[in-house]
Amino acid sequence: MDLHESLSQKVGEKLRESSHMLVTAESCTGGAIATSVTAIAGSSLWFDRAFITYSNAAKMEMLTVSAEILEEYGAVSEPTVLAMVDGALKYSRASIAISVSGIAGPGGGTADKPVGTVCFAWKDTRGWQKAETVHFTGDREQIRAQAVYHALNVLYDYLCRQTINS
Repeated sequence: MDLHESLSQKVGEKLRESSHMLVTAESCTGGAIATSVTAIAGSSLWFDRAFITYSNAAKMEMLTVSAEILEEYGAVSEPTVLAMVDGALKYSRASIAISVSGIAGPGGGTADKPVGTVCFAWKDTRGWQKAETVHFTGDREQIRAQAVYHALNVLYDYLCRQTINS
């Protein structure tokens, strides 16, 4: 069992315990978060669907991210991933969501947003929301793998805190 599979297993157990259903909205990870969690047997009990919205048009059409947000902040921004996470919850049966958009490289980076810049958002229907930007290093595959792990790890930490507080 690899690192992602082990973490996905733990996330699945916590989602099941908390009666949450997960949805993902992914850009730079191209569905890798969904792939990681659906590799776990029984994930249909806690995983609803994935939106792979690689292009800006897909973000707008599938998740109703506004053109204004994309124009003002860019696809790789916290306002964009917050809009993505909202859309994922709106257009699914899930109660908790992860969204991600970033620059995995090797090209596409700028001085303001270098390769390895990845924005994340998490939200649930119980009032929790978090957004952050992380800078990863490595090649395209390494950056994407780190993004998947980070997305799931933050979700797992939140679910663990919820278990303790309930």
